Amino acid sequence: MNKLDSGLLFSALTSRGFVHTDKAAEADIIIINTCSVRKHAEDKVLSHLGRLKHLKKTHPRLLVAVIGCMAQRMGEDLLKHDTVDIVAGPGQLAEVPSLIDQVLERRENHIAITDHIRRPDSDEHQRTLDEFEMNYDSDENHLKSQAFIRAMRGCNNFCTYCIVPYVRGPEISRPPEMILEQARRLADAGIQQITLLGQNINAYRYEQGDRIWTLADLLEKVSDIGGVHWVRFITSHPGKFDDSILQVMADLPKVCPYLHIPAQHGSDRILAAMNRGYTSAYYLALMDKARATVPDIALAGDFITGFPGETEDDHRATAELIRKVRYKNCFIFKYSPRPGTRADEKLEDDISDEIKQRRNVELLDLANGIAEEDNKRFLGRTLEVLVEGPSKKPHLNAAENPENPQLIGRTAHDYIVVFNGPNSLAGTFTNVTITQTAPLTLFGNWSPSNL
Repeated sequence: MNKLDSGLLFSALTSRGFVHTDKAAEADIIIINTCSVRKHAEDKVLSHLGRLKHLKKTHPRLLVAVIGCMAQRMGEDLLKHDTVDIVAGPGQLAEVPSLIDQVLERRENHIAITDHIRRPDSDEHQRTLDEFEMNYDSDENHLKSQAFIRAMRGCNNFCTYCIVPYVRGPEISRPPEMILEQARRLADAGIQQITLLGQNINAYRYEQGDRIWTLADLLEKVSDIGGVHWVRFITSHPGKFDDSILQVMADLPKVCPYLHIPAQHGSDRILAAMNRGYTSAYYLALMDKARATVPDIALAGDFITGFPGETEDDHRATAELIRKVRYKNCFIFKYSPRPGTRADEKLEDDISDEIKQRRNVELLDLANGIAEEDNKRFLGRTLEVLVEGPSKKPHLNAAENPENPQLIGRTAHDYIVVFNGPNSLAGTFTNVTITQTAPLTLFGNWSPSNL
């Protein structure tokens, strides 16, 4: 979501004549797009604002905007910071360019957030956001040939640990014709991979006369668009999962066989305390159904460790669920109380940081060990990858391969593949033969004959 929001704003500002710079000291405007899901993310923003305070002393006309979920959550408190000129929530993304114009002209601070975040949004405001997305979506400031399309906004699940419903508002599914028109425009501009986004993307539902559109319908229609090679979707909630989504993945080659579907825990007692709305048995049955329908499906999951009241037995239940599912990869986080959530208001954060850290490491080691074992099956196989560009952490082999630097790509199953090849491959599909595997990465060889 934040990558999409940043990309839209990047396009909107460059269209108005702004030029991007990698150096803060050269900037006239610095925009910080924020997340509130974990305290650590907010702490990083406050630390960054502290550093920018010193920069403003030497560059007093520097404009600093804080946007996104943290801006919606903190509002006026953020605007009181000496460094901050603009505060804008996720629902005010389309207003940010004009807010910047106003501050540059009048040097007055501005705040734009949603006063009653859980109230249904007006049709006019939704049209404004939709038009902003339609006008400025591209692969700029993202990955070449790839783009995101927001299928829906907000969340209605109210998991007790989660701040999202209070900063992004209620679920709203965008009109299908607008999503499909956006997809066609992107395909015409050379985009080959489209990822549909939603906080709970599988809950997409749009009533249009006698017809009810679902995510499966969207996936089918987007895959029909010429020029689109792969279609992805994230993130799914297990409690609202329609079998038709799995069937579309099985039937349509363009729909990537990859499912990011957070379980969050393996203990039914903790799942109930989290208000997840399902049991571990239900989740495991859904994973079995996914593999039965799409035999080569790749599964990714999220887990929270150290939730209030979590015992060693609860922790072991999560480990057992990970063993049974055998995820491609897992994102595992230590519980972080978020102000305003039900868990923060009603439950004591009674698990020490030391225990949270130990349990986090144990689950990560378990998940990585499973992935390392399973990834060995790729040795010697040739895989199609969409090349993203230069690897951010290349091996020290640049001198040996000056014309073929280390690149990174992803398979349809979302496996990361690292190989040496020309930079001209960025944004294209190519084949790579796997020669080495690791828990989170596959390594391979590429040659011009692989094109």
